[in-house]
Amino acid sequence: MHNVSLVPAVCVGSKGEVRSVVLVSKLRDLEQVQSVALDESSRTSATLVKIVFREFLRKEPSWKTHSPNLTEMLENSDAALIIGDPGMTFPRDGLTVWDMATLWREHTGLGFVFAMWMVRNDASALVATIDFAAARDEGVSLVEDIVEHHKSLVPLPVEELRSYLTDNIAFTVDESMRAGLQLYFELAHKHGLIESVKPMVFQN
Repeated sequence: MHNVSLVPAVCVGSKGEVRSVVLVSKLRDLEQVQSVALDESSRTSATLVKIVFREFLRKEPSWKTHSPNLTEMLENSDAALIIGDPGMTFPRDGLTVWDMATLWREHTGLGFVFAMWMVRNDASALVATIDFAAARDEGVSLVEDIVEHHKSLVPLPVEELRSYLTDNIAFTVDESMRAGLQLYFELAHKHGLIESVKPMVFQN
């Protein structure tokens, strides 16, 4: 995007297994996948799946975008990308599950950024009054409160909810995450998924 900057240091990403962004199939081998249904909820994750197939597996399945209903997605496709709570809570019996952040790490050795905050440059003065890092740190310090709130909303054991927030999700942009973000943009451009690669500009 033009005339925007990234908020530094703060993100939603993963340095290993993310658990909430997964590719699911009844097949055992990723190389056998010929068609993929992509969860419409995340363009970033859909682009990541295409990069994995095109760059690392050297193959091009057919693609379709679908609402996040795993049963329906697998009725007409070999594999399905599903994210968020649905990606963590579906029954695993008879299915093979590939964690997308893990696949990225295995092929690149880098972390993956799924989301960052962007700021319009003409609003930078206003946004400068917001301490995003402090807000992040406050949220991290309230993990137990967040787990308590969500335990009745997400059908997972409390221990898994806590582990997800503390072990699977990374909220800080370190060098591994920044390098992973840059490589993601470069590969997305290489494979025609974005028009160009612009320098990453971070808000001062």
